[in-house]
Amino acid sequence: MAEDIWILGIHMTKFGKYPDRDTIDIAAEAALGALGDGGVTMADMGILAAGNLMGASAPTGQMLQKQIGQTGIPVFNVSNACATGATALRTAIMAVKSGECDMGLAVGVEKLAGVGLLAGGSRKSDSNTFTPSGRYGAVAAVDGRIGTETMPGVFAQIGMEYGHKYGGTSFELFAKISEKNHAHSTLNPLAAYQKRFTLDEIMNDIMIAYPNTRPMCSANCDGAAAAVVISDSKLKTLSLEQQRRAVKVSASVLTSDPYTESCQVLPDVNTLTRRAATQAYEQAGIGPADLDLVELHDCFATAELVHYDNLMLCEEGGAAAFFESGATWRDGSTPVNVSGGLESKGHPIAATGIANIWEICHHLRGEAGERQIEGAKVGLAHVIGLGSACGVHILEKSAA
Repeated sequence: MAEDIWILGIHMTKFGKYPDRDTIDIAAEAALGALGDGGVTMADMGILAAGNLMGASAPTGQMLQKQIGQTGIPVFNVSNACATGATALRTAIMAVKSGECDMGLAVGVEKLAGVGLLAGGSRKSDSNTFTPSGRYGAVAAVDGRIGTETMPGVFAQIGMEYGHKYGGTSFELFAKISEKNHAHSTLNPLAAYQKRFTLDEIMNDIMIAYPNTRPMCSANCDGAAAAVVISDSKLKTLSLEQQRRAVKVSASVLTSDPYTESCQVLPDVNTLTRRAATQAYEQAGIGPADLDLVELHDCFATAELVHYDNLMLCEEGGAAAFFESGATWRDGSTPVNVSGGLESKGHPIAATGIANIWEICHHLRGEAGERQIEGAKVGLAHVIGLGSACGVHILEKSAA
């Protein structure tokens, strides 16, 4: 039977704009923070997995080593759309789980502020025009069913498609999801934006791609997050305080799109997420009802709604009613994105997957401050990247 894997230390920078710091500076802050949080050093690490999307051609991990410690360990440079950070973490988890090493460091970092870059292509800062960097497969250009090539457009279609299929959605309902997340952000000092918006302000802001207005879209910004993972046997040799603060990785899953006719023209974010969630629940030996909080990939308000269903937080087709019940607010039965989500916390692409896990870890440790979900024992972190990739991690509070 494979050993349990734990997150020993974790850190994220405040998300925002850092015009005077480069990618490696920001990554180093997160990496050293995670090592310090775990009470270990680079000398203890057996692997480094470094995630970065926009500078994917550069050896980010090796450059980071020059700043935080060159110890000769294997370095994996990871690029996997918005799931880059989660993929880097999974790389470190697999190395530890395989027995190659007993501790590993995963880092996700991105600089986006003032550049306007998007996964899979580029966007001019003064334009909403998205220039695809390639093709999905060899049979279809990157566009949706009605011809849009923008990420806001693709996710707008996904939300509208869900409403058409199951009913219950409206412009106002999607805006209410954004209202919730911005309200949650006011309690998160590391969020890029910590401002509460009224429903009217959200609905009357600039329309990006109906039904998503500007506050309903994830915010481009700079940031990094990092985590130290450790084997169960190695953890038992450390102090009781380190054992108490460690968070168990009960499931780590990564999926991509299966073949379907629809996903050749519109990315199928639903199937790969549902499959990842199903595998994660099976690995962890729990069900959706056991979750105390969820950090999911709300790149747009429409995306959050469909992922309630994809992660099986509600019955199939019941996402609108689930949200309207109040379940996803921080005082609800299944708090979702108590960090403020990508819409206000920000979305430095490669950092997001680990940042979502940072949020869960802090609640399970009882270290989330004013936004603490009391009694939290189990949480789920989800991230999705068009291209496609979906990462789901289930985390559990230490019994130590």
